[in-house]
Amino acid sequence: MERFIGVFKKFNIGLVVVALLLASCAPLVFIGNAVAAEHDAVVTAGQATDGTIVEPQMGDSAKVRCWAFVAAALATGLGSIAAGYAVSNVGTAAMGAVAEKPELMGKSLIYVALAEGIAIYGLLIAIIVLAKV
Repeated sequence: MERFIGVFKKFNIGLVVVALLLASCAPLVFIGNAVAAEHDAVVTAGQATDGTIVEPQMGDSAKVRCWAFVAAALATGLGSIAAGYAVSNVGTAAMGAVAEKPELMGKSLIYVALAEGIAIYGLLIAIIVLAKV
């Protein structure tokens, strides 16, 4: 366990998070492209009325849909991770200030709520992206 903790001390935690996100999103891209290609193959297969063979190709609309879902997932995921990091830092400092001066409780909650707003912004971007598709 100490060796595992030592790895995190050597490397920047941000690089580890980005690497984990890329490793988890890479299969989504391939699966999304495969599903989109299968959908377009079914759609274009019925369009050959003169007896010619239609090559199943991935249409632009399916590619855009695939990347829109990946972008929405990344916006929500990264926004949530950033909000968690911000709330952990802001919340620690705010509760330390409240322990020394209890009358700062209302102001400290505002700071924590502002940090939590990052996750809401990521969710709104995801909703806007998915509404355009």
